[in-house]
Amino acid sequence: MTSAPPPAASSPVARLLALLPDLTPLRSHADFRLLWIQGLVTYFGSFMALIALPLQIKELTGSPLAVGAMGAVELVPLIVFGLYGGALADAVDRRKVILATEAGLGVLALVLLVNAALPSPLLWPLYVVAAGVSALSGLQRPALDSLMARIVPHEQLTAAAALNSLRWQFGAITGPAVAGLVVAYAGHATAYTVTVATFAVSVLLCLRLAPAPPVRDNTKPSLRGIVEGAKYAWSRPVLLGTYAVDMAAMFFAFPNAIFPFLADDLGADWSLGLMYAADSVGSLVLGLTSGWTSRVRRHGLFVVFGAAVWGLAIAGAGWFGNVWLVLVCLAVAGAGDMLSGLGRSTIWNQTIPEELRGRLAGIEVLSYSVGPQLGQVRAGAMAGWTGTRAAIWSGGVACVASVALLAATLPKLLTYDSETDEDAVRRRAQREAEQAGRTEPAAGGAEAGASGA
Repeated sequence: MTSAPPPAASSPVARLLALLPDLTPLRSHADFRLLWIQGLVTYFGSFMALIALPLQIKELTGSPLAVGAMGAVELVPLIVFGLYGGALADAVDRRKVILATEAGLGVLALVLLVNAALPSPLLWPLYVVAAGVSALSGLQRPALDSLMARIVPHEQLTAAAALNSLRWQFGAITGPAVAGLVVAYAGHATAYTVTVATFAVSVLLCLRLAPAPPVRDNTKPSLRGIVEGAKYAWSRPVLLGTYAVDMAAMFFAFPNAIFPFLADDLGADWSLGLMYAADSVGSLVLGLTSGWTSRVRRHGLFVVFGAAVWGLAIAGAGWFGNVWLVLVCLAVAGAGDMLSGLGRSTIWNQTIPEELRGRLAGIEVLSYSVGPQLGQVRAGAMAGWTGTRAAIWSGGVACVASVALLAATLPKLLTYDSETDEDAVRRRAQREAEQAGRTEPAAGGAEAGASGA
């Protein structure tokens, strides 16, 4: 039985369907489905803790600097373990790295739960756990990110990035929104209990992943290997541009740590959970209409334009005194950030060789994580000096200026084309050779069987 012909290309239905996310990676690849579901579960719990933790520090200290100091505490572990995690992902089974670090994150969530249950919760364990989470995340993310390029075909990488972003946005929207209510009405301990439960489910899902051994059996994590990856990144202007634009945008315009003080300044304490979720709402809207992104080849434009929109919208969030306009600006910022993120992820996965994927993923962790950590410190310190709203809008303006300067300095980022870029063409050929190598033995066996018959 043949399926019905698709609607005419010019019909409104066809145009609407073309905007919907491309679900091909979910339908076609079992490991991608497992990782997608695992991430959906663990992101919800992680965002519960992400909101409860700074709120608990705020309650214990009342200081914006103390909240912003979380970024400083997390920075060094993220750098050290992010780089080492990249080398580790190229040297050992990536499934084992993901499983071990996910279990470790669950243990740290349990520490938060125990501390919150004390009659007088302590401050210092919150910083210790923040540092530990940063270290384990640094170890895990290169393995996760580099695994995507192995289990998803070259032509489906943008679609996979959009689906992963949708998963992340669901957690980023529901986690903060629910966390705000849970903390307000049931306390921090309940929020941390949910986090522990989600990590337990996540570990069970990770156990079902297929092994992902290294390409080279004799590779060992080493400083030399990390340097090799850094040299490769430094020699590629397009990659440098993705790292630099993202770090600049996050350093100047990531004010999430001072949202509790912005809500106080606007006289809208009820809006705090919505502030944390608003940028994810914007990202979700873009993700739900991301079908067109799979047909785009100029992903460098995504990176630059999306980062500029992010900065302008953050500037507006700091400038406006109406809480609803602030929430709209944060939603627009989220859409810009997702567009930039789609461009970065696609370029990384389309151009980096498999044997360097883990180490370059470690550098990617730094590019999209160190910026926010430093941004929290910048926002907290500047808010104590100039006031909360001035710290936010001035950071947005600085973000736009820095993105414009980087785009002018690294023009190859703007001209990147997935069909003609030499690294993208080489990586596509590598993937095709890998696919041919996996199917050739089966074909040979079939021929032998036919001959014997």
